[in-house]
Amino acid sequence: MLSIFADAANTASTGQLLMTFIPLVLIFVFFYLLILRPQKKQEKKDAQMRENLEVGDEIVTNGGIVGIVFSIKDDTVVIETGGDRSKIRIKKWAIAKVESTHED
Repeated sequence: MLSIFADAANTASTGQLLMTFIPLVLIFVFFYLLILRPQKKQEKKDAQMRENLEVGDEIVTNGGIVGIVFSIKDDTVVIETGGDRSKIRIKKWAIAKVESTHED
């Protein structure tokens, strides 16, 4: 008779434990679907944009500098800015977007 109550108590505590963790698991799934997955998709899109840069493309940096790509190295890009055609070397990760592409 005592073992029947022990089995019922174990079943009840397992059910309570399961009901405690279900909301936590749902929060993690919600977090992944609405935050992490779109962020990774955007990072992949940005990396592809930076890899497809060509000389002559007009770009905007994260700091707001607008320029035309003059040369491309492994992880740096030289851009021409302003009317006096000054050149600035920047890192590829600092490129926010490509405004227009060079027409061949």
